[in-house]
Amino acid sequence: MNFFAKFYRILSLVIPFVRRVFPLVDRELQHWSTDGIVHACPELKKQASDSITKKKFHCQGGSIYSLYPTVHKADFISLIVALQTISDYLDNLCDNAGITDEQAFRQLHYAMTDALDPSAVLKDYYAFYPYKEDGGYLKELVLTCQQKIHALPSYELVKPNIQNLARLYSELQTYKHLRPSVREEKMLTWIHKNHEHYPLLTPWEFAAATGSTLGMFMLCAAASDKNLTSCTVSKIDSAYFPWISGLHILLDYFIDADEDQKSGDLNFVAYYTDSSQVISRLTLFIEQAFIQAGTLPNPTFHKLIVQGLLALYLSDSKTNQFKEHSIRNALLKTAGNTTRFLYLLCKFLRFKNKL
Repeated sequence: MNFFAKFYRILSLVIPFVRRVFPLVDRELQHWSTDGIVHACPELKKQASDSITKKKFHCQGGSIYSLYPTVHKADFISLIVALQTISDYLDNLCDNAGITDEQAFRQLHYAMTDALDPSAVLKDYYAFYPYKEDGGYLKELVLTCQQKIHALPSYELVKPNIQNLARLYSELQTYKHLRPSVREEKMLTWIHKNHEHYPLLTPWEFAAATGSTLGMFMLCAAASDKNLTSCTVSKIDSAYFPWISGLHILLDYFIDADEDQKSGDLNFVAYYTDSSQVISRLTLFIEQAFIQAGTLPNPTFHKLIVQGLLALYLSDSKTNQFKEHSIRNALLKTAGNTTRFLYLLCKFLRFKNKL
């Protein structure tokens, strides 16, 4: 495929994605930000509203999986937005409300595993949290996920893998929001129980990989295929975890490193010794993510996911600072011309306030 044909093909995917998918995402978020939280108490309403307005791009990015060939677009966007909104809302409850209670965080995150199990009975997610009156908001999000998942013909095939990812995700969130004086020790104890099968990763890179929702999204998308096989499920699982998921979260922490240092928040990229190590380790994740994407059915789709991740995060204005600027340029050089083209496209979309 020549240069112009390749970029024409990318534009033929990206332009309809922005024009047709983003409005569906907006519609779902509008529902949750109005009807969804109307009866919540002031603190929970604030955290829910902030999680939607300030982290909208998480839902926009995740909605790329609605383009997977066997997916029903509108229903799948409802699932993606509901699941990502649970993730972002719980993150706010653990991070921004002045709470540092491990039991409360663990109980809240049962919402993630329940959302991904259509047979799960809903729990009292706020049992140990000081604020409780959300007007049914969190349970409604969980029920929406369960209803959409119930319609996926091959979900039972992906359920063990997706539940494992959700469990790791929930455990990470439980520990990483604890008081700074205890969180590192508790996290390392947890990491060492799960890390042994990933010798190429540092403990903190393993933890970063558990923080992504992309593997869950992709397994749900795969479950829309009635002819899905267990072999394909295994390939998807090992491609996304740890490499594609790890790249996702390391990029997220890379752009937030300066903010997190000032606020004292945990940041996995801060465990690298210097900029050259940031470049070398993220380069490894980029290379492995592309290799793994190439082993999957529809490899072009998965490579576009990797390229899109890099373009989305590296186009953030936070990377314009001197240290981040040099790292950004090195990573874009590694990722190639298609990623650079998408990067410029994301810069344009940010300028137009589409991202």
